[in-house]
Amino acid sequence: MAVDYTVIVVYLAGMLAMGWWGMRRAKSKSEFLVAGRRLGPAMYSGTMAAIVLGGASTIGGVGLGYQYGLSGAWMVFTIGLGLLALSVFFSARIARLKVYTVSEMLDLRYGGRAGVISGVVMWAYTLMLAVTSTIAYATIFDVLFDMNRTVAIILGGSIVVAYSTLGGMWSITLTDMVQFVVKTIGVLLLLLPIAVVKAGGFSEMKAKLPTGYFDPLGIGGETIFTYVLIYTFGMLIGQDIWQRVFTARSDRTAKWGGTVAGTYCLAYALAGAVIGTAAKVLYPKLGSPDDAFATIVKDELPVGVRGLVLAAALAAVMSTSSGALIACATVANNDIWSRLRGVVRRDGDDHDEVTGNRVFILVMGLVVIGTAIALNNVVEALTVAYNLLVGGLLVPILGGLLWKRGTVQGALASVIVGGLAVVGLMAGYGILANEPVYYGLLASLAAYVAVSLATRPTDETVLATWRERLAGRSPELPSEPVPAHQ
Repeated sequence: MAVDYTVIVVYLAGMLAMGWWGMRRAKSKSEFLVAGRRLGPAMYSGTMAAIVLGGASTIGGVGLGYQYGLSGAWMVFTIGLGLLALSVFFSARIARLKVYTVSEMLDLRYGGRAGVISGVVMWAYTLMLAVTSTIAYATIFDVLFDMNRTVAIILGGSIVVAYSTLGGMWSITLTDMVQFVVKTIGVLLLLLPIAVVKAGGFSEMKAKLPTGYFDPLGIGGETIFTYVLIYTFGMLIGQDIWQRVFTARSDRTAKWGGTVAGTYCLAYALAGAVIGTAAKVLYPKLGSPDDAFATIVKDELPVGVRGLVLAAALAAVMSTSSGALIACATVANNDIWSRLRGVVRRDGDDHDEVTGNRVFILVMGLVVIGTAIALNNVVEALTVAYNLLVGGLLVPILGGLLWKRGTVQGALASVIVGGLAVVGLMAGYGILANEPVYYGLLASLAAYVAVSLATRPTDETVLATWRERLAGRSPELPSEPVPAHQ
């Protein structure tokens, strides 16, 4: 394993070096939080694909393939569909707003007062998303070094916190590009063909497995619908995703770069399911489906290649973890702490805010590591995160973008009713049940429509400012440097 260890150590050292280099670039709030809003198509596509395809998409996607066959691709497939929908229908308008958080968008659309409550819900989502990614380090480092779970979480989490704190979004962007390349080579170009060959090819796989493993809908219609509701819609409104949209150099970059990233996700989904199906042929009696990825890598890949593929899994986890961490810290600082203190942010204060945001990333990183050590169930933590996000924020965000009659009172009612309904229903039905997000979303929609219609329409001055920002014509937009590179 010496060669494999060397590959991993070089990869981790490279991540820290990227963080140090990014620190030299991040001299303003815009540079630190959204990479100066100047990523070109290539970097934007790579980093967007990197953040949405995390440990759940890689290790979990292979596990679903092991359990259900080709239909196990649906979870990651719906993530790709969500990214495509965001890119085609909403990303250009989102990029033109020139804000930093989802809550700032809600304040701009509804005329203020929606930020703190929506910020708390978004903070809870991004925190749990970062925690689930951090827990995944334990699985990877256990395979690599037979390492204690707590030590593995601290080691992996510390590296991500270090480079994220040093350079903010610039460091995360640079590391995500490396992670995108490593994932592409490790999973798509190496593990996928090797796994299929080791399993005897598709004809042998079909001969040894039940026909249900090759049914595109074998996982079940209700499960697919739930995936769409949680992951496809979740992609439309998550702070971690929006913060990447804010990094685009132009609205055209956001639209077409995101479309490329979404298409890549669809291919990645199918690859994970095929790898899992091949693992089922090779190891029909694994204790857990989630062991399929680590087992096939450890037992079937040659020296060196094994290290690269494990680095790919590590890259998948790190990209999602770092993106969720900076999103969590940005929301905590800009949407909660600053508002509670009554601090008004101005575009001219950018240079004074880098240190504050850096401190928040460090503090939130420590909270994430501590929470990850305390929790065991990744699926439950991720389900709580997405249930809160979709149940509490989907309606007021999409309503603000699509329905002129929506009001701030309706948005607040929607967040509160939807969030409380989801929490209460999870307590009653169980965290992993489908009903909480179904009924929570309906309650959120009913509250939004009823309260908006019962209250005075949003002031026309607020709507005029909103339309100007959506069109990219507002004089209040912060000036951005003309990019000389991607």
